[in-house]
Amino acid sequence: MSTNGSTAATSQQQVPAGAGETGSRRNQVMLGELPNDFLRSGRTQEQEDERIAHILQAQQQAGFVQPIPTNIAGRLSVTIVQAKLNKNYGLTKMDPYCRVRLGHTVFETPTAVNGARNPRWNKTVQTYLPHGVDSMYMEIFDERSFTMDDRVAWAVITIPPVVMSGETVDEWFSLSGRLGDGLEGSVNLVLSLTPAAEMPQQMSYVTTYTTPPVMMPMYYPQPIGQPVGMPVGMPVVQPMGQPMGQPVAYPPQPGMVPQRPMPELTEEDMKQIKEMFPDMDSEVIKSVFEANGGNKDATINSLLSIAAE
Repeated sequence: MSTNGSTAATSQQQVPAGAGETGSRRNQVMLGELPNDFLRSGRTQEQEDERIAHILQAQQQAGFVQPIPTNIAGRLSVTIVQAKLNKNYGLTKMDPYCRVRLGHTVFETPTAVNGARNPRWNKTVQTYLPHGVDSMYMEIFDERSFTMDDRVAWAVITIPPVVMSGETVDEWFSLSGRLGDGLEGSVNLVLSLTPAAEMPQQMSYVTTYTTPPVMMPMYYPQPIGQPVGMPVGMPVVQPMGQPMGQPVAYPPQPGMVPQRPMPELTEEDMKQIKEMFPDMDSEVIKSVFEANGGNKDATINSLLSIAAE
């Protein structure tokens, strides 16, 4: 025992200064249950909605507007108020949340913790209603911690015709599930539509791109002295008596527009976008900017969609 103690003391004397403090920090171990926000962003749904609202407000103040598609009937407002389910699946109270698919748009409500058979969400979502879409598909899931979420109920809800005329509807819709069609309970929705003709016209504009579509070369290599404005891959005919390789003057081709370089993302633009999206990586912003052809408005709209997801 004494030998081991003297050896340990000797080894401690040989440790360089400062190494013991670093080693003690590395040897620390946290005991007990993990916190609820472990590996999570730490923001609640309300905080996330508030952050997106600030981004939209900053966009409006900066003069950015959201483009309105041309193939829509209007802007549909969907409020998922609550649901009354006929059965609680599982040994504990369910944690239900709702998922809605409308056309190509999918959105979810927050989870009603311990909502069981009577979850309340009061979640309002506004989305564009495409022409020809008159129904939505709704699913209610029980959120699980260690297994896949369990689908409890579902329904195909037809938008009432009075909504299309501009009226607000507050109705209960039947849900299907394991108990049978229309026997799983009901969900309370509030629906209203703003027709496209009544939407602010100043928000509607056509997004233009400064870079034309990329044309891949077909058979002919790029010759020396290729004139500006001619598409890549078109053969160049050298006039007789003129040596090869010397630039040739061509008359402007009808319908040909010289290719303009894509605008660069300046430091001021990057700083402004980073203020709107502080959690977004700079390389992601550059990639989205290049994918949108250097269009700043389209870049911000795309980043807003990414942040909302």
